[in-house]
Amino acid sequence: MGIRSWFGLDKPEAPEPPRPGPPTTEQLLGALDAIEQQARDGKVPGVVLSRLLRVTRIVRQTLPRLTTLGIGSAQGFSVMATATDYLPVAIGNYLRLPRDWADSRPIAGGKSSVMLLVDQLDLLGTTMDKVYDAVCRADAEAIIVHGAFLEQKFGQASGGGVLGLGPDAVPAAPPPTTSSSTSPSSTPASPSPLAPPE
Repeated sequence: MGIRSWFGLDKPEAPEPPRPGPPTTEQLLGALDAIEQQARDGKVPGVVLSRLLRVTRIVRQTLPRLTTLGIGSAQGFSVMATATDYLPVAIGNYLRLPRDWADSRPIAGGKSSVMLLVDQLDLLGTTMDKVYDAVCRADAEAIIVHGAFLEQKFGQASGGGVLGLGPDAVPAAPPPTTSSSTSPSSTPASPSPLAPPE
C-alpha cells in the first residue's frame, strides 16, 4: 500500500457531469407558451397582457433567424434569456403580490407594481424590436453582397432586370437581303430598310 492510498489519492476522479447546452427552438417556444398561459391563468390586467403578447410575438418572429446572429452572440443570448428568464421572472414577481396592493400601492418613484411591470415589458419589447431589426438587416446584407458579386462578375446592372454584359457581348444581326439568288458580291435589288436615305 503506497502513500497515495493512505490519503485516498489513488481513487479515479469522477467524471464531470455534462454541461447543458443552449435551449432548442422547441424549448424556447414552450417557455413562451408557458408564460402566456401563466399570465392568462393569473388574470393579469389587459395592459400587461397586451405588452407581454407583443414581446412573445417578436421573440417568435426572431427565433427562426437566430442562427443568423449566432447562438453565442449578445443579441442571441438576449432572445433566449427573454423567453426563459426575463419574462417569467417579471410576470412571476407580479403574480405573487396581492392584486389590489400591486395595482394601487406606489413602491418606487411613485409607481405601483403594475406600472413598473408595464415599464419592464415595454423595455423588453423595444429591445426585442431592435434585435429583430438587426437579424433582418443581417439577412438583407446577404442580398447586397450577392448583388455586388453579380455586378463584379457580369458588369454593371442595366435597367429592366437584365444583366449588362457589355456592348460587344452579342453581335448585331446583319440586315436581311431581299433576293436569295444574288451572290455575296452583288448588291441587293432594293435598299435595306435600315439604310439611310440617299
